Amino acid sequence: MNKVMTWLPAEGRPEQLMLLLHGVGSNAAGMAPLARLVQKEFPQAAIVAPEGFSPFDGDPTGQARQWFSVQGVTEENRVTRVAEVLPALADWVHAMQQETGLGPAATALWGFSQGSIMALSLVQAHDGIAGRVLAFAGRYPALPDVAPQHTTLHFFHGSADTVIPEVHARAAIERLGELHGDATIDIAEGVGHEINGHLLQCAILRLRSHIPHRSWAAAMGAVPGLAGRLPAEDEED
Repeated sequence: MNKVMTWLPAEGRPEQLMLLLHGVGSNAAGMAPLARLVQKEFPQAAIVAPEGFSPFDGDPTGQARQWFSVQGVTEENRVTRVAEVLPALADWVHAMQQETGLGPAATALWGFSQGSIMALSLVQAHDGIAGRVLAFAGRYPALPDVAPQHTTLHFFHGSADTVIPEVHARAAIERLGELHGDATIDIAEGVGHEINGHLLQCAILRLRSHIPHRSWAAAMGAVPGLAGRLPAEDEED
């Protein structure tokens, strides 16, 4: 792993671990504005932004980074390229959890674009390595055949995104619904390939208010007569 930027609580021990994965052609410093906003909302969080594993294609300075090469990328070889770097990313996430003393339930993976691809793929390969994924302008390399049972997925996308069109996020939500996964989606009309203010506020709201389905199921199982009766999202009182 290359350069890592870290933001820690001003006082006290961290209570959450937020890991920010940048997009292709960016670097850890590129996530600093997001980190400062997250820190303002979650002052007791340990926020860490790593850099991609290799220099961005065509950048001789090495300042711009990538998680995997996009030169000649196709729907078929993207899956392989992502899989090749997942073990190193998983090791790094585990190392951050050990270093901070915070477990998977307290860990949230924030990803933008290629960083979202990595975050979604990581929890697909290692279900429960993080409690939440917040995927901005991202997609799956290939739609999953099973849904994570120990990780909640939040998708945030702009309707005018021409780099990774919103159809990928909608397809992911549809597939996860079929597989009984725990996932949400927020679409910002007219927004392109970016983390804009509206989507960021949606993410903050999701983190603070969304109760994972697994938590509901555990709570219902603890109440006599309610075991197995998890209300549908559109069920009325």
